[in-house]
Amino acid sequence: MFSRSIFLICFFTIGVLSAQKNNPKVNQARLEKRIFDLAKFGLQENGETERVAFSDADIEARNWVVKTLKGFGMTVTIDAAGNIIGKKPGKDASKKPIAFGSHIDRVPHGGNYDGCVGSMAALEVIETLVDNNIKTKHPLEVIIFPNEEGGVMGSRAMAGNLTKAAFPVVNATGYSMGEGIMRIGGDTTKIKDAIRETGSLAAFLELHIEQGGKLEKANLDIGVVEGIVGLKWWDVVFTGFANHAGTTPMNARQDALLAAAKFIVAVNEIINSFDGTQVGTVGRIKAEPGAPNVIPGKVVASLEIRDLSAEVIEKVYQAIKKKTEEIAEASHVSVEVLPLDTTSEPALTDPFIQKEIESSAKALGLTYQYMPSGAGHDSQDVSRFAPVGMIFVPSKGGISHSPKEFTSAEDMANGANVLLNTVLALDKKLD
Repeated sequence: MFSRSIFLICFFTIGVLSAQKNNPKVNQARLEKRIFDLAKFGLQENGETERVAFSDADIEARNWVVKTLKGFGMTVTIDAAGNIIGKKPGKDASKKPIAFGSHIDRVPHGGNYDGCVGSMAALEVIETLVDNNIKTKHPLEVIIFPNEEGGVMGSRAMAGNLTKAAFPVVNATGYSMGEGIMRIGGDTTKIKDAIRETGSLAAFLELHIEQGGKLEKANLDIGVVEGIVGLKWWDVVFTGFANHAGTTPMNARQDALLAAAKFIVAVNEIINSFDGTQVGTVGRIKAEPGAPNVIPGKVVASLEIRDLSAEVIEKVYQAIKKKTEEIAEASHVSVEVLPLDTTSEPALTDPFIQKEIESSAKALGLTYQYMPSGAGHDSQDVSRFAPVGMIFVPSKGGISHSPKEFTSAEDMANGANVLLNTVLALDKKLD
C-alpha cells in the first residue's frame, strides 16, 4: 500500500512537470515587478520617470537589461547602432534565429508601458523557458532597440536605412544621434555592420501596448496586428497678401489664413468620405506676419496621411490636393503642396505569423481581433529583412506617451503568454 502511494505521487508529479513543460506560463507578478524595476531608472521627485534615449537613465537601464540577459545564460552583444542583442542557442545551430523584443527609451514625460511591456515580456519569456528547462530548436534572440522614440534608430540601422545624414539630429537630451550611438556603446564609423541580411531571421515578434482604445472599448484581450500604417507628410503653403486689417474691406482681402482654415475643414471631410481606417491630420500651422491687426499674407500648414495601403494614401492625397487648389482659387491666394522627407511605407505583418498569434490566443482562451497599428514601431523596419508579427494588449483609456498610460498586470501577462506560445509554435513549424 505504501509503495503504491509513492508510485502514484511520483506519477502525478511527473505528469504535472510534463504539463508545465508542454504548456508553460509566464510569471505575471515577476513581469509586473520588472516593469516597476525598469521605471526606477530615471525616476523623478514627482514620481514620474524620464528616460529619453542617450540619457544617463537610459544607459543605466540598458546596463540593467544586459546584466539580466546574461543572468539567463545568454550571450549579449551591442552592435554598431547600439542594439542590445541577447542570444540563446538552439538545438540546431543551422536554423535561423527567432527574435523578439522592443524598446525601453521613452518620449519626454512619457509612461512606463510604451515599448517597455514588450521588452520586459521578452525577458520574461526567456526566463520562463529557462525555468522550465525548455530548449528550442531555433536559436533565440532578444533585441532591445535604442532610440525608437527618436526615429526607430536601431531597427532602421538593421534594415540599412540609417545614414550619416541622421547623425546630427539632436534629441531632448541635447545629444545628437551620432553622439548618442557612441554613448550607448555603438560605433558610428561602423554603422553598416549593424545591417541584417534579408532572411537572416526566421521571424521577429514584438509585443506592444495598443496605444489606442479599440481593444478596451471592445473588451478584448489581444490585438493581432495586420500591419503598421505608412505615413506621408506635406507642408501646404498658402500665399495671399498681408494688408492692414482695419482699412481693407472684407471682399478685397487675400487672406491666407482663411484659405488655410477652409483647407483644414476639407481635410477632415475628405478623409471621412473614404471607406476604411485611413486618418489625416493638420497638426501644425504658422501664420505670418502673426499680428492681430494684419491680414495674414502667408500660412504654412502641415498635412499627414496614414494608412496600411500606399495606394489609399495616394488616392486620399490627390483628393485633398484637388480640393485645396479649388479653395486657393476661390480665396484669391496661391498654394503649394510640398512633400517632406518624413515618409514611411506601410509594413504588413506576415500572414502565417498572424495565424499563429491567433491560434495562441485561442489556445489560452483569450479574445482577440485583427487590427492595424496606427503608430510606428521597430517591427516596421525589421519587416524589410524578416517576417514579422505584432501582438497588442489594451491601453487603459487609449492613453499613451503620457505618465497616465497604463496596462494591467493581467493584460501584460496575457500578451506575454501569447508571445511565448507563438515563439514555441513557430519553433516547431518554421524551417
